[in-house]
Amino acid sequence: MNHKKEWMKTPLELPELPYAKDALAPVISEETIEYHYGKHHKAYYDTTKDLIKGTELEGASLEEIVEASAKDPSMKKLYNNSAQAWNHNLYWEQFAPVGQGSMPAELEAMLKEAFGSVDEFKKKVVETGVGQFGSGWIWLVLKDSKLDVYSTPNGDNPWKDGNYPVFGLDVWEHAYYIDYRNARKKHLEEVLEKIVNWDYVLRLIKKYQAQV
Repeated sequence: MNHKKEWMKTPLELPELPYAKDALAPVISEETIEYHYGKHHKAYYDTTKDLIKGTELEGASLEEIVEASAKDPSMKKLYNNSAQAWNHNLYWEQFAPVGQGSMPAELEAMLKEAFGSVDEFKKKVVETGVGQFGSGWIWLVLKDSKLDVYSTPNGDNPWKDGNYPVFGLDVWEHAYYIDYRNARKKHLEEVLEKIVNWDYVLRLIKKYQAQV
Protein backbone atom coordinates (compact mmCIF):
# COMPACT_ATOMS: atom_id res chain seq x y z
CA MET A 1 0.00 0.00 0.00
CA ASN A 2 2.97 2.35 -0.23
CA HIS A 3 1.31 4.12 -3.17
CA LYS A 4 -1.51 5.37 -0.94
CA LYS A 5 0.34 6.56 2.16
CA GLU A 6 -0.97 10.10 1.83
CA TRP A 7 -4.57 9.05 2.39
CA MET A 8 -4.23 6.13 4.80
CA LYS A 9 -6.17 8.12 7.35
CA THR A 10 -9.58 6.46 7.74
CA PRO A 11 -10.50 6.56 11.43
CA LEU A 12 -11.49 3.35 13.17
CA GLU A 13 -15.13 4.34 13.46
CA LEU A 14 -18.17 3.06 11.58
CA PRO A 15 -18.96 5.82 9.05
CA GLU A 16 -22.45 7.19 8.63
CA LEU A 17 -24.38 6.04 5.57
CA PRO A 18 -24.48 8.72 2.85
CA TYR A 19 -28.25 8.22 2.50
CA ALA A 20 -31.25 7.06 4.52
CA LYS A 21 -31.52 3.35 5.31
CA ASP A 22 -34.53 3.00 3.03
CA ALA A 23 -32.98 4.97 0.15
CA LEU A 24 -31.83 1.94 -1.86
CA ALA A 25 -35.16 0.10 -1.72
CA PRO A 26 -36.42 -1.99 -3.36
CA VAL A 27 -33.01 -3.07 -4.71
CA ILE A 28 -31.55 -3.28 -1.20
CA SER A 29 -34.20 -3.10 1.49
CA GLU A 30 -34.05 -1.18 4.73
CA GLU A 31 -34.13 -4.51 6.58
CA THR A 32 -31.05 -5.72 4.71
CA ILE A 33 -29.22 -2.48 5.52
CA GLU A 34 -30.23 -2.80 9.17
CA TYR A 35 -28.47 -6.16 9.29
CA HIS A 36 -25.69 -5.70 6.73
CA TYR A 37 -24.59 -2.23 7.83
CA GLY A 38 -25.97 -2.08 11.36
CA LYS A 39 -24.86 -5.56 12.45
CA HIS A 40 -22.19 -7.01 10.13
CA HIS A 41 -20.29 -3.85 9.18
CA LYS A 42 -20.39 -2.60 12.76
CA ALA A 43 -19.14 -5.96 14.03
CA TYR A 44 -16.06 -5.78 11.79
CA TYR A 45 -15.16 -2.45 13.36
CA ASP A 46 -15.91 -3.62 16.89
CA THR A 47 -13.80 -6.77 16.48
CA THR A 48 -10.93 -4.82 14.94
CA LYS A 49 -10.93 -2.40 17.89
CA ASP A 50 -10.90 -5.29 20.37
CA LEU A 51 -8.02 -7.04 18.59
CA ILE A 52 -5.72 -4.01 18.55
CA LYS A 53 -6.23 -3.00 22.18
CA GLY A 54 -2.87 -2.83 23.92
CA THR A 55 -0.91 -3.50 20.71
CA GLU A 56 1.34 -1.26 18.63
CA LEU A 57 -1.56 -0.82 16.20
CA GLU A 58 -3.79 0.86 18.77
CA GLY A 59 -4.41 4.35 17.40
CA ALA A 60 -3.52 3.39 13.82
CA SER A 61 -5.75 4.20 10.86
CA LEU A 62 -7.91 1.52 9.27
CA GLU A 63 -5.62 1.32 6.22
CA GLU A 64 -2.52 0.97 8.38
CA ILE A 65 -4.17 -1.91 10.24
CA VAL A 66 -5.17 -3.64 7.00
CA GLU A 67 -1.67 -3.23 5.60
CA ALA A 68 0.11 -4.53 8.70
CA SER A 69 -2.19 -7.49 9.29
CA ALA A 70 -2.10 -8.55 5.62
CA LYS A 71 1.62 -9.21 5.97
CA ASP A 72 1.46 -11.35 9.11
CA PRO A 73 -0.29 -14.76 9.02
CA SER A 74 -0.60 -14.68 12.81
CA MET A 75 -2.87 -11.62 12.43
CA LYS A 76 -5.31 -13.30 10.05
CA LYS A 77 -8.34 -12.58 12.24
CA LEU A 78 -7.40 -8.91 12.42
CA TYR A 79 -6.87 -8.78 8.67
CA ASN A 80 -10.24 -10.43 7.99
CA ASN A 81 -12.12 -7.93 10.14
CA SER A 82 -10.23 -4.76 9.24
CA ALA A 83 -10.28 -5.57 5.51
CA GLN A 84 -14.02 -6.22 5.71
CA ALA A 85 -14.51 -2.89 7.49
CA TRP A 86 -12.64 -1.16 4.64
CA ASN A 87 -14.45 -3.13 1.92
CA HIS A 88 -17.81 -2.14 3.33
CA ASN A 89 -16.84 1.52 3.55
CA LEU A 90 -16.39 1.47 -0.24
CA TYR A 91 -19.50 -0.67 -0.70
CA TRP A 92 -21.92 1.80 0.91
CA GLU A 93 -20.29 4.90 -0.60
CA GLN A 94 -20.63 3.61 -4.16
CA PHE A 95 -24.44 3.49 -4.13
CA ALA A 96 -27.11 6.12 -4.78
CA PRO A 97 -30.93 6.01 -4.57
CA VAL A 98 -32.74 4.53 -7.57
CA GLY A 99 -32.70 6.93 -10.50
CA GLN A 100 -29.81 9.04 -9.25
CA GLY A 101 -26.87 7.09 -10.68
CA SER A 102 -26.59 7.73 -14.42
CA MET A 103 -23.25 6.77 -15.98
CA PRO A 104 -20.97 9.61 -17.15
CA ALA A 105 -19.89 9.47 -20.80
CA GLU A 106 -16.25 9.45 -19.69
CA LEU A 107 -16.72 6.29 -17.66
CA GLU A 108 -18.75 4.68 -20.42
CA ALA A 109 -15.83 5.26 -22.80
CA MET A 110 -13.39 3.73 -20.30
CA LEU A 111 -15.53 0.62 -19.85
CA LYS A 112 -16.00 0.28 -23.59
CA GLU A 113 -12.24 0.40 -24.11
CA ALA A 114 -11.57 -2.16 -21.36
CA PHE A 115 -14.45 -4.59 -21.89
CA GLY A 116 -15.93 -3.87 -25.33
CA SER A 117 -19.11 -2.23 -24.01
CA VAL A 118 -20.86 -1.27 -20.79
CA ASP A 119 -23.13 -4.29 -21.21
CA GLU A 120 -20.10 -6.60 -21.50
CA PHE A 121 -18.63 -5.04 -18.36
CA LYS A 122 -21.84 -5.67 -16.42
CA LYS A 123 -22.06 -9.18 -17.83
CA LYS A 124 -18.54 -9.93 -16.63
CA VAL A 125 -19.30 -8.58 -13.16
CA VAL A 126 -22.41 -10.75 -12.88
CA GLU A 127 -20.69 -13.85 -14.26
CA THR A 128 -17.76 -13.36 -11.90
CA GLY A 129 -20.14 -12.87 -9.00
CA VAL A 130 -22.16 -15.97 -9.78
CA GLY A 131 -18.96 -17.94 -10.30
CA GLN A 132 -17.45 -16.98 -6.95
CA PHE A 133 -17.78 -20.12 -4.86
CA GLY A 134 -18.94 -19.27 -1.37
CA SER A 135 -18.46 -15.86 0.20
CA GLY A 136 -16.38 -13.14 -1.41
CA TRP A 137 -16.26 -9.91 -3.37
CA ILE A 138 -16.34 -8.90 -7.02
CA TRP A 139 -14.11 -5.96 -7.89
CA LEU A 140 -13.50 -3.43 -10.61
CA VAL A 141 -9.87 -2.47 -10.15
CA LEU A 142 -7.07 -0.58 -11.78
CA LYS A 143 -4.48 -3.25 -12.45
CA ASP A 144 -1.26 -2.11 -14.14
CA SER A 145 -3.09 1.07 -15.21
CA LYS A 146 -5.90 -0.93 -16.86
CA LEU A 147 -9.42 -1.71 -15.66
CA ASP A 148 -10.07 -5.32 -14.74
CA VAL A 149 -12.78 -7.37 -13.02
CA TYR A 150 -11.94 -10.20 -10.66
CA SER A 151 -13.07 -11.80 -7.41
CA THR A 152 -11.50 -12.29 -4.00
CA PRO A 153 -12.57 -14.91 -1.45
CA ASN A 154 -14.08 -14.07 1.91
CA GLY A 155 -12.97 -10.58 2.98
CA ASP A 156 -9.77 -10.24 0.98
CA ASN A 157 -9.00 -6.73 -0.22
CA PRO A 158 -7.51 -5.88 -3.67
CA TRP A 159 -4.77 -3.77 -2.08
CA LYS A 160 -3.25 -7.08 -0.98
CA ASP A 161 -2.75 -7.91 -4.68
CA GLY A 162 -1.36 -4.49 -5.50
CA ASN A 163 -4.56 -3.39 -7.25
CA TYR A 164 -6.61 -0.21 -6.83
CA PRO A 165 -10.27 -1.01 -5.95
CA VAL A 166 -12.77 1.40 -7.54
CA PHE A 167 -15.97 -0.64 -7.23
CA GLY A 168 -16.85 -3.74 -5.24
CA LEU A 169 -19.90 -5.94 -4.84
CA ASP A 170 -20.37 -8.13 -1.79
CA VAL A 171 -21.55 -11.68 -2.55
CA TRP A 172 -21.70 -12.88 1.03
CA GLU A 173 -25.23 -14.17 1.61
CA HIS A 174 -25.98 -11.47 4.19
CA ALA A 175 -25.75 -8.92 1.35
CA TYR A 176 -28.78 -10.27 -0.49
CA TYR A 177 -30.52 -13.21 1.18
CA ILE A 178 -33.27 -11.23 2.92
CA ASP A 179 -34.32 -9.63 -0.36
CA TYR A 180 -33.41 -12.26 -2.98
CA ARG A 181 -33.00 -15.52 -1.09
CA ASN A 182 -30.57 -17.59 -3.20
CA ALA A 183 -30.91 -15.46 -6.36
CA ARG A 184 -27.42 -13.96 -6.30
CA LYS A 185 -27.49 -13.30 -10.05
CA LYS A 186 -30.69 -11.25 -9.84
CA HIS A 187 -29.30 -9.24 -6.93
CA LEU A 188 -26.15 -8.35 -8.87
CA GLU A 189 -28.12 -7.40 -11.97
CA GLU A 190 -30.49 -5.16 -10.01
CA VAL A 191 -27.65 -3.39 -8.23
CA LEU A 192 -25.72 -2.75 -11.45
CA GLU A 193 -28.76 -1.42 -13.28
CA LYS A 194 -30.34 0.72 -10.59
CA ILE A 195 -28.28 1.96 -7.63
CA VAL A 196 -24.60 2.41 -8.52
CA ASN A 197 -23.19 5.91 -8.08
CA TRP A 198 -21.14 5.85 -11.28
CA ASP A 199 -19.85 9.39 -10.69
CA TYR A 200 -18.20 8.11 -7.52
CA VAL A 201 -16.64 5.18 -9.39
CA LEU A 202 -15.24 7.55 -12.01
CA ARG A 203 -13.78 9.82 -9.34
CA LEU A 204 -11.92 6.88 -7.80
CA ILE A 205 -10.58 5.75 -11.18
CA LYS A 206 -9.24 9.21 -11.95
CA LYS A 207 -7.81 9.54 -8.45
CA TYR A 208 -5.85 6.31 -8.76
CA GLN A 209 -4.81 6.93 -12.35
CA ALA A 210 -3.04 10.03 -11.10
CA GLN A 211 -1.02 7.84 -8.71
CA VAL A 212 -0.03 5.05 -11.10
